[in-house]
Amino acid sequence: MHAHDSHPGGTAQVDSITVRVLVAEDDRGLGEVIGRGLREKGYVVDVVPDGDAALRYLRTYDYSVAVLDWRMPGLSGLEVVQRMRRARSATPVLMLTARDTPADRVAGLDAGADDYLVKPFDFSELLARLRALQRRPPQVQPPRLVVGDLEFDPASRSARIGAESPSLTATELGILEMLMRRSPAVVDRRSIAQHVWDNEADAFGSNTIDVHLARLRSKLAGGHVRIETIRGIGYRMTAV
Repeated sequence: MHAHDSHPGGTAQVDSITVRVLVAEDDRGLGEVIGRGLREKGYVVDVVPDGDAALRYLRTYDYSVAVLDWRMPGLSGLEVVQRMRRARSATPVLMLTARDTPADRVAGLDAGADDYLVKPFDFSELLARLRALQRRPPQVQPPRLVVGDLEFDPASRSARIGAESPSLTATELGILEMLMRRSPAVVDRRSIAQHVWDNEADAFGSNTIDVHLARLRSKLAGGHVRIETIRGIGYRMTAV
């Protein structure tokens, strides 16, 4: 599999809507290559090394597609997709595996996977399969998040406050989603950096997080929500 070595600046978008992909792959090198290649194509990507971490991320975020390696430490990709379907998650799943027998393919599809890609594979085929999975109509729409008069739709990545639809960047939407999901709890700065920025270190330079929070506050001004700064810890969103 091949991918370019460059890393894009900022967060790109696919078809004007941010597309978030989870990649669960215990081969660190392969996971990094897939993640870098997808980011270059405009996807927002979370890469995790095992099935247990994959389940934690799937419970926290709404993904357009999940790419799961069959064999991983702890929970296997097969077990992850089984648990997803029992929890009524409709997130499309592309299973990666070195196993290429009809019985294996049947087992993966019967467990709830939507597609199957055998290693080694060409990156262009991975992209084509992801595009095909994205075109499938979702069976279950994720619930909207509501705090005060602020509403966020994870499916369309759009926000409304009162009768207004503020224009938010992909980074601002990522921060907004985290604060709303955990409201009224405090979200620490490191969690924001890890889950909103591709490179965690980028979030800590030149007060980057504070700058984005200030812009987000100004765009939500006039609504019945407040983003509080908890000095030395992080931020909290509450209804007012």
